[in-house]
Amino acid sequence: MFRGSMVAMVTPMHEDGAVDEAALERLVEFHVENGSDAIVAVGTTGESATLDYDEHCHVMRLVVRFARGRVPVIGGTGSNSTWEAIKLTRCAMEGGCDAALLVTPYYNKPTQEGLYQHYKAVAEAVPIPQILYNVPSRTAVDLVPETVERLSDIPNIVAIKETVGVDRVRELVDRCGERLDVYSGEDAHARGTIMGGGKGVISVTANVAPRQMHDMCVAALKGDWETAEAIDARLAALHSALFVESNPIPVKWAVNQLGLSGPTLRLPMTPLSEQHHETVRQALKLAGTME
Repeated sequence: MFRGSMVAMVTPMHEDGAVDEAALERLVEFHVENGSDAIVAVGTTGESATLDYDEHCHVMRLVVRFARGRVPVIGGTGSNSTWEAIKLTRCAMEGGCDAALLVTPYYNKPTQEGLYQHYKAVAEAVPIPQILYNVPSRTAVDLVPETVERLSDIPNIVAIKETVGVDRVRELVDRCGERLDVYSGEDAHARGTIMGGGKGVISVTANVAPRQMHDMCVAALKGDWETAEAIDARLAALHSALFVESNPIPVKWAVNQLGLSGPTLRLPMTPLSEQHHETVRQALKLAGTME
C-alpha cells in the first residue's frame, strides 16, 4: 500500500513533558520537504507507551492536520489489550489517518492463536488499512510467518513491519507477498529487505536523515543497487548509533542537535548518556545531516 521510507516520527515535548505542538508541526514540515514517503505518528519512537489515550489520539489528529494530505499518515495503535487496540485504531481512522500500525501484544505473551484472534478482531472492528508489527526483541512474542499468512487473508490487513531479519522477510514475501506488503523495521536491513522483495522501511534514521533514506529506498526499489548501497554506506554508522541506548533516547537527542525539537523524554526514558554524545554526533556528520 505504501512504498519507500516511512518515518517513525518522534513526539516532541516541552520540558514539563507536555506535547510541543509547534515543534510537531515543524517536524511534519521537515519530513514533507525532505521526502519522507509516510509519517508514523505515535509509534514506539513517538513514545506511545507513555502518552495517555487522549494525548495519543490528539497527536495523531494533529499530524494529519499538519500533513494536509501531502504525505500519508499512519497511526500507531497497538496495545496488549485487544479492546484498547480497537479503540485506538478507531481513533486513528476517525482522525483521518490513512492506516494503522499495530505492534504485537507485549508482555502478556499470547499464543499464535491469540495473536491471530487479536489482529482479526481489530481488523473486523475497524475498516481502516492495518499494518502488523513484529518486534520480538521488545514484545517477547514472535508473530511467525504461518500466522502472518493466515492474517493476510483478511482484506484490510495490508502489510507487516518485520524486524527479525532479511531471511524472515524473504519467507514472508514467498508466503504472502501478493497479498501483503513487507517493510523492514530495522534501518540496517532496509536495503536488504527491498532486495528480498519488500517495499520499504519504517525508519528511525529518517527522523534525522529523511532525504537520504528516501533516496536510498527509491534507488533500491528501482533496482539501482549500486546507488542504494552507496547511500546506505554513509548511513550505516547512524543506523547503529541511534540504538546505543534504547530507542527513542538517541534519536530524540539527535533531533534536538539538528534544532528540530527539544530533547525531553518522559520517564522511565532518560536523556542520552553523555558518553554517547560524540558517537551520535559523528554518525550525523558521516550521514551528511550535520556539519
